[in-house]
Amino acid sequence: MKISFKGAHYPKDVILHAVFFYVRYGVSYRDLEEILAERGVAVDHATLNRWVVRYSPLIALAAKSRKRTVAGSWRMDETYIKIKGEWVYLYRAVDKFGDTVDFMLSERRDEAAATAFFKQAIDGSGLPEKVVMDKSGANLAGLENINALLVLEGLLCLMVDICQVKYLNNRVEQDHRFIKKITGPMLGFKAFHSAQATLDGIETAHMIRKGQLAGKTLPAYQQFINLAG
Repeated sequence: MKISFKGAHYPKDVILHAVFFYVRYGVSYRDLEEILAERGVAVDHATLNRWVVRYSPLIALAAKSRKRTVAGSWRMDETYIKIKGEWVYLYRAVDKFGDTVDFMLSERRDEAAATAFFKQAIDGSGLPEKVVMDKSGANLAGLENINALLVLEGLLCLMVDICQVKYLNNRVEQDHRFIKKITGPMLGFKAFHSAQATLDGIETAHMIRKGQLAGKTLPAYQQFINLAG
């Protein structure tokens, strides 16, 4: 997939450099505006925001299609993101080695949201053999819904083993820290769609950092550029 930059008033490399810097290093838009100005690029913070919201989801989509196959044992949990002063929920899963499986932002933390997350993760990464999670009843119900669908389809042999042991979930909880480290200086989000787009970029940069994408021997910025086609 090649991302179109038609109509943009700045070169592709300038746009991608700005987006990568924002989602990888956790700066404010006004700080990034100043950083770019010191490099001879005059662009206001509102334009930088539009670039992140427009291009991050497209780059994340390309990244998901190029990430290496994850292991069959997953660790799933959710963390919190603030939007307009209210907490929303970022569902995330990593495999037993720490590779990102998938992520999903949700306004609710309930059975329906957990079910939607598992369906999305399975669509992108295939059925896991086992999922480790904490004692959340909503997350348990979500995965039980997936198993119920497998039973209805006559696929009992593919049912997912559910393991609810909190201390075994340390890997995904530790992985949350990188995301929180980047979102912290952003001082919250003003809209759900912009938060979702920005997190797409942050998670993509995190996958690159973990060496999950094709071309992992290249510098991180070059891998990010390559995702745009």
